[in-house]
Amino acid sequence: MSRPWLPTPGLRIACGLVVLLLLMVLGFFTWQAYYPVQAASGWHYRVVHDDVAKAASMAPAENGALLVSRELRDGQGSILRIQADGTRTSVVEGLSKPDGIVATRGGWVFSQEVAGAKVGFLKDGQVSTLFQGANVQGLWDDGDELYAVEDHKAQGRILRYRWRDGALDVVRTGLHEPESITRCTDGRLLYTEKGMGVVRELTADGSDPAVLVGLNQPTFVMCDGRGLWVTEDSTHRARLLLVDTQGRQRTVLSMLKAPQAIIAKEDGTYLVAEGGRDRVLELKPQER
Repeated sequence: MSRPWLPTPGLRIACGLVVLLLLMVLGFFTWQAYYPVQAASGWHYRVVHDDVAKAASMAPAENGALLVSRELRDGQGSILRIQADGTRTSVVEGLSKPDGIVATRGGWVFSQEVAGAKVGFLKDGQVSTLFQGANVQGLWDDGDELYAVEDHKAQGRILRYRWRDGALDVVRTGLHEPESITRCTDGRLLYTEKGMGVVRELTADGSDPAVLVGLNQPTFVMCDGRGLWVTEDSTHRARLLLVDTQGRQRTVLSMLKAPQAIIAKEDGTYLVAEGGRDRVLELKPQER
């Protein structure tokens, strides 16, 4: 009778090391997925709205309400109105990756990040089409003109729509995943290039210098009296950054999961859409 095969001591050690390595990798990714968001000293956050699938863009509405887009694909996306008491209603449905909202002219412009989708204007419960784009994401209304950013890996564009006559101009091409655009309090018009890890200034001469570099997938920018806010659209260990008016960069929130828009509220607090965890966070400075 043949003796049963038994692994050698060396093979048992090798197998044990492989199992240990797999457990360590699994533990690392579990840690990244579930480790709680961390706030910097002087700041506090809390969850104000949960179960908002793929929360992406936001805009304030009347009577303290909030509009939030659910960035779902294939016509499953929508824009929700969340009242101050938490009541929810759907105001626009049947969208595909709605990824930008901006309040203007008594209504809200919204985008969809798919090819050939309309950039719509919601006003008085009715939706009209302003123009069509390809993977339109970020929006910024400048009064007489509306800027829209098309998110492509190497052929991204910035469009400019003129309210007066509906003319549409292409002001930049060949960008690497541009995702948002905003006007700052100092007059600069800034936009992100997620694929390059930079924030740039849109300039009249077309030079568009980088104002921030070395970022991890910067997606959304917003300016206010505190400075420039940037969210990083990373699945793990993403950050919310603040570059103050003196040019000093600080991480205000870390360990985020695919954060998207940030908006400022009149009471000095902020709302951050954390799409990777299907929720909206409230961020506020701690009382001194």
